[in-house]
Amino acid sequence: MTPWEVYAVRYARNDNAKRSTNFIGGDPHDAPMPLDYFVWAIRRGARTLILDTGFDEPMGKKRNRQFLRSPAEGLKAIGVEPDQVRDVILSHLHYDHCGNYDMFPRATYHVQEIEMAYCTGKCMCHDGLRGPFEEEDVVAMVRKVFARRVVFHDGEGEVAEGITVHHVGGHSKGLQFARVFTRRGWMVLASDASHFYANFETGRAYPVLHSHEDTLSGYEKMKRLASAPNAIIPGHDPLVTARYPAAAPGLEGIALRLDVEPSA
Repeated sequence: MTPWEVYAVRYARNDNAKRSTNFIGGDPHDAPMPLDYFVWAIRRGARTLILDTGFDEPMGKKRNRQFLRSPAEGLKAIGVEPDQVRDVILSHLHYDHCGNYDMFPRATYHVQEIEMAYCTGKCMCHDGLRGPFEEEDVVAMVRKVFARRVVFHDGEGEVAEGITVHHVGGHSKGLQFARVFTRRGWMVLASDASHFYANFETGRAYPVLHSHEDTLSGYEKMKRLASAPNAIIPGHDPLVTARYPAAAPGLEGIALRLDVEPSA
């Protein structure tokens, strides 16, 4: 099987988060623990797939996040033209993973069926569950359904040779991660199945969730499906930026190459 190249494109940051707010039950150390926000590009030859689509600058202001650049800018810096992308995998439909819904006008979107039912059903009557969702993002996905631009997956599914999606739930009811065959073997792009390395390494969940049990089970599934522990890429950890090289000179902190060995 021909391996895929994998890139992380960093587009925003939350400098206000602390260790005590990033784990259920808190943390004895109240030191800063910021979040980075990424979209991911998976490339082989002329074909590129995207995992998650991020949010735009107005949403960053609404959610008090530090917006650095449009994800499109970072993708173009590594040679990816958003209007040529044909497949987008959405890990889930929280605001920071499914915005910019006009950025990929030719793409088909891959979503877990249960996630679409979750964010359009009775659970959204509860403020504590609908907080990470944005009405306009969800409505935009409904429109894509009617435009026949959505492929629904139920559990595990193949998106392309060497790229599969796996439902784990936990953080959101229909959360899925992507498994990609690379020159390092099988890599798991966790997205929010684990926000930080520390979540899955220590078994302590991030506090925004639908099911604590499913979150912890998801950590074990990722470990089983990755070829090595360091082939699990968390969704928001600045250590990813520190451990992986720039995709090209001048792209330090903007676009990272993930299908190479990390520095730590």
